[in-house]
Amino acid sequence: MKVTIIGSGNVGAFCASLLAQKDIVRKIVLLDIKEKLSEGKSLDISQMLPIIHSNTEVVGTTSDYSKSENSEIIIITSGITRKPGLSRDDLLNINEKIIHSVTKKSIYFSPKSKFIIVSNPLDVMTYVSYMTAKVDSSRIIGMAGILDSIRYRYFLSKKLKISPNDIQTLLLGGHGDSMVPLYRYTSISGIPLQEFLSERENDGIIEKTKKGGEEIVNLLGTSAWMAPGASIVEMVEAILKDSKRIFSCSVFLNGEYNYKNIYLGVPVILGKNGIEKIIELQLNKKEKNLLNKSANHINNMINKLKLF
Repeated sequence: MKVTIIGSGNVGAFCASLLAQKDIVRKIVLLDIKEKLSEGKSLDISQMLPIIHSNTEVVGTTSDYSKSENSEIIIITSGITRKPGLSRDDLLNINEKIIHSVTKKSIYFSPKSKFIIVSNPLDVMTYVSYMTAKVDSSRIIGMAGILDSIRYRYFLSKKLKISPNDIQTLLLGGHGDSMVPLYRYTSISGIPLQEFLSERENDGIIEKTKKGGEEIVNLLGTSAWMAPGASIVEMVEAILKDSKRIFSCSVFLNGEYNYKNIYLGVPVILGKNGIEKIIELQLNKKEKNLLNKSANHINNMINKLKLF
């Protein structure tokens, strides 16, 4: 079983390292356009394997997509990353061309693969990959809600002084500033969040969550990679083990939630076929309005795409 990661920068390399430590795939291929980058990082990870008792083979290649042939999962992290002063939306035109090219080359060598898209603006880049690959939308998945959810759980745990492990939640909508909090669906060890925190107080936590990635960009001068890498591995493991985990992912909607022809974050069941089922929640008026706002924002960006 092979997993290919396209883009050997911080996110891709950290994802490869975590996945190798899981020891659940036979081979990981790191691929990047930059000469020697994938080869160097794959060698570094490989030299770690004996001490962590992993049998996973990790190899790197520069722009040779044939090495990705027959991958079970292809993870796309390539593209221009955020810098201070840049929004996810600012990356649209540059990354559209990159994701189109990468998907086209990848699907040629792995026509049955599932794709996990990480590049920003994430929901729109997932749409670009889907339009390029021309395969069932259940196989083209955007990693967004998992990352947003764990950031939310972290900030919530700090506010309440409890373990984030006991917090269960889902976030809908686009990745980033247009995410939709689900106060009613958030609980702590089965206890509704409203027993701990008012909705107004929770709105403050959501604002911190929306700015969680931007704060890291401002501190480091580049995008986050550890939390995104861990989020990707959660998805990979659910698919490879067919564990039927429920995550919030960016998926293609064709009538669900009354939206069509858009990638948007909603709860799904993730298994061996990719998206096994889209779960439709009964949203209240406030939640619907926020989701509409998020969907409109994504649609506006989709309408700016030049390749389709």
